Amino acid sequence: MKDNEGLLFVNNIFPSKLQWLLLGSFSGMHSYEEAVKRINRPHFAASDTRQIINRAIPPNPNYEVQEVIPRFREGGAFVKYIRKADIKDTEIEASITEHLREHPIRPWFNPFQEVRVSRVIGRPWIEDLYRIPSPRLKVSFFPVSPEASAADLSIETLYALFRGYGKIEDIEKQPSDSKVSPRYAYVEFSRLKYAVTAKNCMHGFTLPEQEGGGKSGTRLKIKYERKIKLSMIKDWLLSHPRIVIPVIAALIAAITVTIFDPMRTFFIEMKIKSTAQGEDNNAIQWIRKQVSKANMMYFGHKRADPRGLTAIWEDRQDDITRLQSWLMENVETFIVVHGPRGSGKRELVLNRALIDHKYKIVIDCKQIQDARGDTAKIARAASQVGYRPLFSWMNSISSFIDLAAQGMIGTKAGFSETLDAQLSNIWQNTATALKKVALENRRKNDKDSHLTDEEYLEAYPELRPVVVIDNYLHNASENSVVYDKITEWAAGLTAGNIAHVIFLTTDVSFAKPLSKALPNSVFRTIALGECSLDVGRKFVMNHLNYEARDGKAHPQHPEDLEGLDDCIQILGGRVTDLEFMAHRVQAGETPRGAVNRIVEQSVSEVLKMFLLTPETMEQQWTHEQAWFLIKKLAKSKDGELSYNEIVISDLFKDNGEITLRALEHAELISITSANGCPRIIRPGRPVLLAAFKKLLDHKPLSSRMDLTIIAQMINKENKSIGKYEEELSRLGSLPKQPRELTTRIQWLLDKVYSSQNKIAKYEKESAFLQKVLQNEH
Repeated sequence: MKDNEGLLFVNNIFPSKLQWLLLGSFSGMHSYEEAVKRINRPHFAASDTRQIINRAIPPNPNYEVQEVIPRFREGGAFVKYIRKADIKDTEIEASITEHLREHPIRPWFNPFQEVRVSRVIGRPWIEDLYRIPSPRLKVSFFPVSPEASAADLSIETLYALFRGYGKIEDIEKQPSDSKVSPRYAYVEFSRLKYAVTAKNCMHGFTLPEQEGGGKSGTRLKIKYERKIKLSMIKDWLLSHPRIVIPVIAALIAAITVTIFDPMRTFFIEMKIKSTAQGEDNNAIQWIRKQVSKANMMYFGHKRADPRGLTAIWEDRQDDITRLQSWLMENVETFIVVHGPRGSGKRELVLNRALIDHKYKIVIDCKQIQDARGDTAKIARAASQVGYRPLFSWMNSISSFIDLAAQGMIGTKAGFSETLDAQLSNIWQNTATALKKVALENRRKNDKDSHLTDEEYLEAYPELRPVVVIDNYLHNASENSVVYDKITEWAAGLTAGNIAHVIFLTTDVSFAKPLSKALPNSVFRTIALGECSLDVGRKFVMNHLNYEARDGKAHPQHPEDLEGLDDCIQILGGRVTDLEFMAHRVQAGETPRGAVNRIVEQSVSEVLKMFLLTPETMEQQWTHEQAWFLIKKLAKSKDGELSYNEIVISDLFKDNGEITLRALEHAELISITSANGCPRIIRPGRPVLLAAFKKLLDHKPLSSRMDLTIIAQMINKENKSIGKYEEELSRLGSLPKQPRELTTRIQWLLDKVYSSQNKIAKYEKESAFLQKVLQNEH
């Protein structure tokens, strides 16, 4: 500014609390002033900007107002004036202050505070940043020039500089050991308007040396420092994370249990009851009955057996009746239905035994186990029972919070829940819903009102819902959290008489995990095997007759079904294979052609899973062991091998039983036990026997696999010979040969001779197989 120019700051002329208007449509100065004029009350209090300035700074011959620069966010304005040469700025400030004392101005938005005017002695920074005024100022000390140094002003100096603008509550210096540059101090005023005036008047002020500003002076730069309310509480919370973080975690858990758990239980109840809504709805029952009558009138028969399974159910009627009778008993035990894949376990339980049961829920372990990652497993388990809302995405975020908390306090805060804990919550809510469903018809005035809930459900087992756990032990490992939690939960349902539990499994080792959950109980088991030749033929014929009556194709001629019995014998009574053959026959193929297609598909599966796919670390068998069993079963008379004979063979001497169980789990073989001891090894599916024979007839493949076995056996014998020769070398190095070692030396020599004979035999076989491969094109 020029020598004859001055600057004043007039405060308390704008409503600073209405700053949000600047973010909307009233973003310009003129719009803001127009908005103020709409709500002003000139007859009540001063409101117009120019009017207030004119009243605060009346016309005077000693100076003239040139420009008004409003500062809406700070509630004031800068006033630029020109004065006469013989008039000082201090005189102008004093005259205006005296005028306001005699003629006070109180704006409409704050009639209890007066307008004040102060002289600007610094170099104010006119900016339009969104900075909210605060009664706390940060005063930084800068040098006047880059080569000079700034003084660290004392509290007394700061007090003398800022006290004239209003009451000061506190002045806080920068810690002496702080390395932050430039140096600074905090000045906190008792009121916001005092801080606003001090900031606009003192920013850019240079304190000379004689007043404590150092040799070259010190320039002040001021900005608002936001004052955080409840700072003591905030500081305490931040300084005690060991207490605060666990408390927050417990509070979140309590809110979750209080609000969301009842919702989740309700949705699970709806999932359970959805299976019975059709039976309870009279309108739906009437429509079903009319549709059934129309079908009988139009087609002349009932559409009751779309897959032609009547023959299968008739053959297994005893199993169905036995299962239904167990559901009427109050014995605390599991019901297990086991059998190979494709034997019709699920259809027998759900479509026959439980067809009239009102409430049931199915949990498919395969869907849960095949999910990748804990979050996906939790989501699959929740969807099985209708558990929602889930917020599975929160688990990942909570894990990061827990990791940060562990770094701060040394232990996890409990924000994130493991797969174990999440599954426990899901199954616990499901158990609560099952119990509510079982007790929904109980009344206080019943004759059994004196009984507890558990005693009541024990007395009326028919009221309990049924939980069907399908694909139990699918892809199970030794430490499977999913199966541990399901088994533990199922045991609680059974022991508490909350529900009947039926396990469907293909794994013959189901007794071990179930015994841990119910150690003092005997399981009710139903074993489903292959159907007989007569039942298989009847099933196929029923299926073909149904399709023909349905108009999809014409009935088959007798000559088209030539060799059907032989084909059924090859398939061995496996329901899924018989059904596939029936579909192919219905499509126009002969039974032999359909069976050949099934055998070829089985050959491809065996090659992919057991012979050609690269071995992995998790795989518990080798290609050579799988081929050894395939070859032995293909050459056997009745498709059976002695379990003990295989276990003591050279390829299975090391961990042979574990390998056989793994191959059984992979469904290459099946093991039949007698009195609890494994005895017979058969193909995993009857059709696999034909597939094994087809593989054995493939000379190139058979020769290559035999060569790998021979190479493995030669390598094994060479290692054995190496061990024997090493021991003979040690014995031969003795200075004197004791008589007692003669027997040991002879035994080692016999072992070397025997191993060498085996190697010679293997090499002859290898040479023959290599010739076979050379002759194959």
